[in-house]
Amino acid sequence: MTGAAASLPQLSRGSAALRVSTSRSLASLASRSAFSLASSPAARASVLRSGTAVRAFSAQSCQRSTRNASPKACQPLHSQFFSARRPGTPGTIIPITSPATAAAIRNASTHTEKVVETVASKAPFKHLIFRGLAWIGGSIVFIGLGVVAFFIYDYNTYKEGAEHDDISVSNLALNPRRGGPKNLPLYEVQIDDADCDERLRTKDKPKLVILGGGWGSVAMLKELNPDDYHVTVISPTNYFLFTPMLPSATVGTLELKSLVEPIRRIIKRVNGHFLRARAEDVDFSYKLVEVAQTDHRGKETRFYVPYDKLVIGVGSVTNPHGVKGLENCYFLKDIDDARKIRNKVVQNLEIACLPTTPDDERRRLLSFVISGGGPTGVEFAAELYDMLNEDLSKHYPRLLRNEISVHLVQSRSHILNTYDETVSKYAEARFLRDQVDVLTNSRVNEVKPDRIIFTQKSEDGTPITKELPMGLCLWSTGVSQPDFCHRLAEKLGDAQTNRHALETDTHLRLNGTPLGDVYAIGDCSTVQNNVADHIITFVRSLAWKHGKDPETLEIHFSDWRRIAADVKKKFPQAVAHLKRLDKLFAEFDKDHSGTLDFGELRELLKQIDSKLTSLPATAQRAHQQGQYLARKFNKMARAAPGMHANEMIDGDLDAAVYKAFEYYHLGSLAYIGNSAVFELGSYNVSGGLWAVYAWRSVYFAQSVSMRTRILLMMDWFKRGIFGRDLVSF
Repeated sequence: MTGAAASLPQLSRGSAALRVSTSRSLASLASRSAFSLASSPAARASVLRSGTAVRAFSAQSCQRSTRNASPKACQPLHSQFFSARRPGTPGTIIPITSPATAAAIRNASTHTEKVVETVASKAPFKHLIFRGLAWIGGSIVFIGLGVVAFFIYDYNTYKEGAEHDDISVSNLALNPRRGGPKNLPLYEVQIDDADCDERLRTKDKPKLVILGGGWGSVAMLKELNPDDYHVTVISPTNYFLFTPMLPSATVGTLELKSLVEPIRRIIKRVNGHFLRARAEDVDFSYKLVEVAQTDHRGKETRFYVPYDKLVIGVGSVTNPHGVKGLENCYFLKDIDDARKIRNKVVQNLEIACLPTTPDDERRRLLSFVISGGGPTGVEFAAELYDMLNEDLSKHYPRLLRNEISVHLVQSRSHILNTYDETVSKYAEARFLRDQVDVLTNSRVNEVKPDRIIFTQKSEDGTPITKELPMGLCLWSTGVSQPDFCHRLAEKLGDAQTNRHALETDTHLRLNGTPLGDVYAIGDCSTVQNNVADHIITFVRSLAWKHGKDPETLEIHFSDWRRIAADVKKKFPQAVAHLKRLDKLFAEFDKDHSGTLDFGELRELLKQIDSKLTSLPATAQRAHQQGQYLARKFNKMARAAPGMHANEMIDGDLDAAVYKAFEYYHLGSLAYIGNSAVFELGSYNVSGGLWAVYAWRSVYFAQSVSMRTRILLMMDWFKRGIFGRDLVSF
């Protein structure tokens, strides 16, 4: 008894169910196992007697389990559990001393543990199945509730009956009076000025007129305080275009509607007004913008829009560089350009499939030429190659894929020349692997309907004239001023010296216009870097004020520090070149006298001028300028009551209220065909599909609204499932 009892753990009587289950299983298993192991009739009889005793104990345990628990129920079981009662002698307990019986009990215990382990091993699997089914069921319910909620919302968006309300419209809005230098109608009161209480509050506010609906204008509209200005946006298009993703729309990767956002939705935030018209001229004396549009009779009509503050953000046009035959090229500046290119690409593919198309003509139709190795040209070449490589062979004869060629013509020695050289070389190596023909040091001379003529420099510098047949030519070679900006520059005369953009000061005010009235942002403008002229004028006036001749003026190091502080304040872009004032002072102190004369100071400032470069004509710069102007206008509106109370109505109010504009370059990125490159300050990153997803994430975050973000996501998902849409319309 002691050996068998010691081999099993002691059990508690606290749980009746556990005692019943354990006693029954042990009794049954011990009896069967011991009986089968017994080798003699006497041993078998002993086993039968022990089995009877165990079953009797099991019956007694069942009876006790129905009673209420007592304090003794928690005591360990006695050794009688492992003993047998001899038949015919009540009250006599005989220990089980048979080795076979003890072995049977141990085997029964081991078998029970295995059964329990098998059941326990199956339990987690069943648990996972149940959890999975619960998740699936919950997801179905959640989706079903979402669908029901959508239909409920969609039902409420429909209106069965027409709404007719009395509308108060000023007579001046319907019948504007005439005036101005050309005696044109004056649009002083808007038709929708009294449509709601919010617009009524801004009716008498300062009139802010914004020309253009690009990156700078939209960034400004999203930052302006709604109740500070009476805002009017004038643009020939009634949408904002997300230009960085425009190459993707030319091959069907993205739909055209995914890249545009209606301007009226954006200006609703500031309770503004929109006029779909074209700005033709500005009269700075009368503060009038001359606007032209086609009326209901198909004739051009013109009228004036008055302003208190005018922001010019009309963008730019493609630079022709004096090349002949650009009417045979396609451009990529607007959504209509992307649609035309898409139709032309599909048309060429369809004509190339016809049995009547000769081999030479087929190769010409399938020759795509891109003139310009900047970001737009490179990304279009990459998108075109991806479409031809991934979708063409699925839907068109394979012969077309073997005869297609993509050529990239670049006048510089590298493509993406504004990027780091490492990035440029990576892009060129990627194109070389993808069989995109990159022609560097090449300049297009003429574009004919079926070919381009260009000059390429050989290794020894000798120019060689070549011809290249083409079915489509994209012209993407920089930007230039639109005609409207040319007219303004001519009107402002000597104040405008740049032939490619309107010049502004560091507060983005248009040079030559009344101070604080007219501003220019985006591609149509450039910030003038005239540090030397500004400081020299300042020093001259300071010398004359103290009765001294500027030419004989001596500037000590302490004076130079004050001048440098003024330069940093008025020209923030020069801060990087004024870090070591002592070194600059010692470098230009030619006679080592410890002072700078007027000529030495002029040379020092001219060197700083030469190091300052023009700001890039990118969406990033326009966006920052729009935000800067909006924040400055908000602060000026808050400070206006105090300035009027102190009679501060003249002078440099912009500088008194807000700091000068400072551009922060956040990096550049480009898509180069199932891979992307990033230039982030001094770091250059390039990679495969992971970089493509990062590139998409950046533009997804920069998209102007939740609507366009959802459409972009749906287009990318659709391309992955169904491929690109190779249709023309």
